[in-house]
Amino acid sequence: MDAILSWLFFSEEQELYILDCMAYFMDFMAACTFVSLLFQNVPYGRYASSKYGFPVNVKFAWFVQELPSLLLPLCLVLWTSSSKTSLLPNQLLIAMFLCHYVQRTLIYPFLIRGGKATPFASFALALVFCIYNGYLQVRYLSHYAEYPADWVTQPRFIIGSALWLVGWLMNIHSDHILRNLRKPGETGYKIPRGGMFEYVSGANFLGEITEWAGFALAGHSAHSSAFSIFTTVVLANRAVAHHKWYLAKFEDYPKSRKALIPFLF
Repeated sequence: MDAILSWLFFSEEQELYILDCMAYFMDFMAACTFVSLLFQNVPYGRYASSKYGFPVNVKFAWFVQELPSLLLPLCLVLWTSSSKTSLLPNQLLIAMFLCHYVQRTLIYPFLIRGGKATPFASFALALVFCIYNGYLQVRYLSHYAEYPADWVTQPRFIIGSALWLVGWLMNIHSDHILRNLRKPGETGYKIPRGGMFEYVSGANFLGEITEWAGFALAGHSAHSSAFSIFTTVVLANRAVAHHKWYLAKFEDYPKSRKALIPFLF
């Protein structure tokens, strides 16, 4: 792995510069995505369309597209000269990232019940993003990120880590509620109830947004912040779209329930 990176980059300074540029480019893409999503929902799930390519089995799509965010970071940590992985702040931040993608890659896809096929374009874009972001986050944390010796006791790290954990648990619990909406043999959509779904239509999205906002706060870098911003743009749009869809679909949908932020929005 070191040989590949040495071939790609002339020096560590050049690689760090590229990592910084990748973070800023992700911010730019978040802005572009925000504008494009004003006119078009992300085309997967209930918004899937054949015009975005042939359908890919939903379990296969989720597993394969998320896999680079697990395998690439593991390769970077285990098979490169990762000079910062002996430091506690870096270890904990890498663990947060890997913990999410272990669940998202090795557990979540195989718990899906039914589910619409994913258009190939959506699958391909997600795959590219996971390769891009997996390298960006973990290469920076494992080789370049420097934190004070007392970083893990500072408020921003403690609060960020707590937010990450709350968001991670909220996301997993919300996914569990969605999976169990229909009894065996039932079809069609139902109103989600329980947990944070009592307050917002996009409880699973709120969980993941909270998770990566906490990661960005604890990591305190342009790289983790870019990931959080991009995630927020995509998932906030999806939460709003779901909320509008539920209101149009169900006459008895709870009127007090918000789209993404409890009691506010």
